[in-house]
Amino acid sequence: NTIHFLFFVCYRALIFPLLIREGKPTPFFTFVLALLFCVFNGYLQGRSLTTYATYPAGWLGDSRFITGFLGWLIGMAINIHSDHILRNLRKPGETGYKIPRGGMFEYVSGANFFGEILEWFGFALACCTIESLAFALCSLFILGSRARQHHKWYLEKFEDYPKDRKIVIPFLY
Repeated sequence: NTIHFLFFVCYRALIFPLLIREGKPTPFFTFVLALLFCVFNGYLQGRSLTTYATYPAGWLGDSRFITGFLGWLIGMAINIHSDHILRNLRKPGETGYKIPRGGMFEYVSGANFFGEILEWFGFALACCTIESLAFALCSLFILGSRARQHHKWYLEKFEDYPKDRKIVIPFLY
């Protein structure tokens, strides 16, 4: 479980920023808040898993762990694929905005957010700790709100934006 968490943090903190081309600069205050949140959450998750969580023998074969791990893995794949689609919307030198297409973007406006939410709920199920559930719920509310803002912007910006796309949870919301 700790390895899952560390893999995501390494991807998000080290690999993802290097893949972004010509993005908007992040305000320093936003960077500091995100850093503090990640440090606090990392400490909370790490401390929970290494100090307080106890698992029975055979936990790695338990259906909760396996289902949670698969949810985490599928969520990570959706997240990485959706980030790839977003990074490649414009060809080099192009400006302007485009509608994301392909992958989970065919179902929701916030496909990258959906992937991350699925990751954290899978992580929470695999860990079965109150701390991992708290983080999954925080992710749902924070990323769900961001997805709602993006969805609203897409609908206002593009007349031909697919009206049947949901916000962040396929077929539901």
